[in-house]
Amino acid sequence: MRRRMFSVAVMLLVAFGILFFQLNNLQIVQAKKLATAPGNSRAITSIFSLPRGPIVTSDGAVMAETVPAKNVYHYQRIYPAGSLYATVTGYDSIIYGQSGIEAAYNSYLQGHQRAIRSFSDLFKSKMVTDTVVTTINSTLQKVATTALGSLHGAVVAIDPTSGSIEALVSTPSYNPAPLASPSGTVEHQAWTSDIAGSTPPLQDIAISRAYPPGSTFKIVTTSAVYDHDPSLATKNYPVATQIALPLTTHKLHNYAYEPCGGTMPVLLQVSCDTGYAQIGLSLGASNLATEANAFGFNSTPPLDISGAAASSFPPVSFFNQNLPQLAFSAIGQGNVSATPLQMALVASAIADHGTIMTPHLLSHIIGSQGQIVTSYQAHPWKVATSPETAAQVTTLMEGVVNGGTAQDIAIPGVKIAAKTGTAQFNLGTTSTSTGQSDNWMIAFAPAQAPQIAVAVVVPAQSGLSANPTGAAYAGPIVKAVLQAALGLK
Repeated sequence: MRRRMFSVAVMLLVAFGILFFQLNNLQIVQAKKLATAPGNSRAITSIFSLPRGPIVTSDGAVMAETVPAKNVYHYQRIYPAGSLYATVTGYDSIIYGQSGIEAAYNSYLQGHQRAIRSFSDLFKSKMVTDTVVTTINSTLQKVATTALGSLHGAVVAIDPTSGSIEALVSTPSYNPAPLASPSGTVEHQAWTSDIAGSTPPLQDIAISRAYPPGSTFKIVTTSAVYDHDPSLATKNYPVATQIALPLTTHKLHNYAYEPCGGTMPVLLQVSCDTGYAQIGLSLGASNLATEANAFGFNSTPPLDISGAAASSFPPVSFFNQNLPQLAFSAIGQGNVSATPLQMALVASAIADHGTIMTPHLLSHIIGSQGQIVTSYQAHPWKVATSPETAAQVTTLMEGVVNGGTAQDIAIPGVKIAAKTGTAQFNLGTTSTSTGQSDNWMIAFAPAQAPQIAVAVVVPAQSGLSANPTGAAYAGPIVKAVLQAALGLK
C-alpha cells in the first residue's frame, strides 16, 4: 500500500513539474513569440487599438496619421493627401501588413514603451509614439505628380550632396486609406484593384521597375571614356545614318535615320547613336562593364524602404560571343535596364563630383516630447568616377541643353546639365511603331553648384504620339521639377 501511494505521489510530483515548466515556458520564454504571432488576433487588436505616430514631409505636411474613430479598434489610420505620397508612406494594413515608411520605421510609429528619464515619468503613461519626418518636399512631390498627369511613369528628385530624396512619384498610384480600413471586405477590394493591370498601382515604378535607359546611359559611357581611354574623346567619327555591326549583317541606325558624327562633345549634344555605338566598341566590354558597375548597376541601391531593384548591365562574358550587343549596350539598349532611382543616382554622381550618396527617405524622428530621437547620417554609397571626369561630363551635359536635344528645358539665368533618352523598340526595322519607346531624361541644376538631380521616365504606353522622345515627354516634367526646386516659376 505504501509503495502504491509513493508511486502515485511521485507521478503527481512529475506531472506538477511538467505543468510548472510548461506554464513558465508559455508565460516567460515563449511569451513574446506567441504575442507577436501572425495568427494572434488579440495581438492584432491590441496593436490597431493604439495610436500610431504621424509621417510628415520635410516641410511639415502630414502624409499619414492616426485619429480617434468609432470602430472596433477606436482608431483609424488616415492618409490626408490620398495617393500623393503613397510611394513613400506605403500602407498599414490589418490583412496585408505594411510597406514603405510604415514598415521601415514601424518600431517608432507604433506604440512603444517610453524611456524613463525622470521620477515623474514613473507616474505617466508609458506607451508613446514618435513622428517620422521624411526628406520629401511637398511642393516638389505635388509638382512632379501634376506634371506626370495621366501618363504612366515616374519621377525621382534627389539632393546629390546628401542623397535625400525630395520627390518620389510613381503613376498610376493608389490611395493607402482603403488598405487601412477596419473592414476586411474594403481592404480586400482595394488590394484586388491595386494589383490589377499591366502597370498595377502597387508597383512602385520609381524604385522597383527597370527599363532600357536609352541615351541617358551615354553619361556612363562618356565617363568610361575619360576614365579608361581619353583618346576616344577627341576622335572624329564620320557622319552616318547607320553603321554595320561586327560579326553580323545587321546594322544600327540613328533615331529616325538622322545623320550625325563628330567628336564626343558633338555626339552627346545631338545624342548620336552611331557615334556612341562605335565608342562602345572601341572602349571594350571590360571597361564599359567596370564603369557601369561603378555607377551602381548590378547592385541594389540601399534605400531605407524595401522594394528597390537592381539595375542591370551584362557581364563581360556576355559579349564574348555577342559583340554587336556591346554597341547597343553603349547606348543604353540591348540587355541594359535601369530603374528611375538608378538613373537619378547616375545624375547625382556627376553632380556630386563623382560620388553617389546613399539614397534615403528618412530625415529624422521626433519623440513624444519633441526631442530628436535619431537623425539620418548622410554617407557615400559608391565612388562612381573621379572629380575630373565628373567636371568634364558636366560641361558636355550643359551642351545638351545649350542647343542640343534638351534645349527645351532651358531656364533663363540657370545653367542646367541634362541628357535625353529614347529607348526604341525594334531598332533593326525601318520604322518605329506608335508609342514604342521608353522616354527618359536626367538632369541637375545649377550645373556648377547642383542643388537637385532629377530622373524621369515615361515608358511605352498607349496614347503617346508617333515616334515619342524623351525630350517631348520627360523633358517638360524635368523642367517643372527643376523650376520648383530652384524656387522659380
